[in-house]
Amino acid sequence: MDVAGREVSVTNPGKVVFPAGGHTKLDLIRYYEAVAPAALRGVERRPMILKRFVHGVEEEAFFQKRAPAKRPDWIEVAELKYRSGLSAEEVVVNDAAALIWVVNLGCVDLNPHPVRADDLAHPDELRIDLDPIPGVPWDDVLRTAQVSREVLEDHGLTAWPKTSGSRGFHVYARIERRWTFAQVRKAAETVAREVERRAPDLATARWWKEEREGVFVDFNQNAYDRTVASAYSVRAVRDARVSTPLTWHEVPKCRPELFTIETVPARLAELGDPWEDMDDNPGSLDSLLDLAETLGPPPKAPKGEGRRQQLMPLIEIARAQHKEEAMAALDAWRTRHPEAAGHLRPPDILVDGMRGRSSVWYRIRLNLQHVPDNLRPVQEPLEVDYNPWEQ
Repeated sequence: MDVAGREVSVTNPGKVVFPAGGHTKLDLIRYYEAVAPAALRGVERRPMILKRFVHGVEEEAFFQKRAPAKRPDWIEVAELKYRSGLSAEEVVVNDAAALIWVVNLGCVDLNPHPVRADDLAHPDELRIDLDPIPGVPWDDVLRTAQVSREVLEDHGLTAWPKTSGSRGFHVYARIERRWTFAQVRKAAETVAREVERRAPDLATARWWKEEREGVFVDFNQNAYDRTVASAYSVRAVRDARVSTPLTWHEVPKCRPELFTIETVPARLAELGDPWEDMDDNPGSLDSLLDLAETLGPPPKAPKGEGRRQQLMPLIEIARAQHKEEAMAALDAWRTRHPEAAGHLRPPDILVDGMRGRSSVWYRIRLNLQHVPDNLRPVQEPLEVDYNPWEQ
């Protein structure tokens, strides 16, 4: 393909990436070609992790930090250093040709860091990821987004909303490049704590999953080495939804299922990009950091000898390489313990996608808080016991 004056090779264009809708790799490439100017706004000059779905979205992706050794000479990289002492040259997408090149590698969504390649120590955006626990209605997520906006704007920041393309919702704020990752994370945690204070029946800032109720205001996406699917990223869900920027006027009635690989290009052509002016007025974190001092240190989880003391009666069911395998293990546990299983509520089933060396593995735990004491099963050998660190 000729893209932005460069020749980009496309391999296996007819390969089906989304089996449910029949969308092929070429369909995905044509989508990104259509939305390139807007999609680049979210990734341009940023190093990114390559999240590659080489067998389509119904199989697990693998994460590739290092840029492929064999790459066109016009693909730029930036070297990120990690606490382990290792480093990696990650891809930096700066034009439509580089965008199509990473999509051809199997990247369905785009996962940039919140920094620019010319200053890897100072983020230029604060990211709030609203993650509802199971059973929370979508309208509660949108109401939490509105409270997040109020908190950000009360502290001098412009809030930019978008669907996540998955279960949750994202609110971003462009910031001046003056603060470290630790300071940005602290500011984001302060947003979460203030949202919880203003809307305790809606939102939670509690870190431990089993202690959450409502919508978790996830501030840890601002930690070093964390990435979030960027604006106009197609997500690896059955109906090929897109993480779509919105106006705040649209948020109260937004339905994420309406924003897909098929509908977003026409929406963008008709309405333009709501985030077009995002870079114009970066804001300050001073007010949020002052609020952090006023609120005092966040509550810490109680710790015992070497390990955190559990506040909830948790048992672990499975550690599995694939989600289907983990869910099958849960079904097997339910079959063995039908009485206990009957007392479980949706939030009591804790399904965690855990980042391994190069891929996600799955852990399932159960919170037995709603199971009567005399019916609570003890911890048993895991149904599946996968060790990602031995791979």
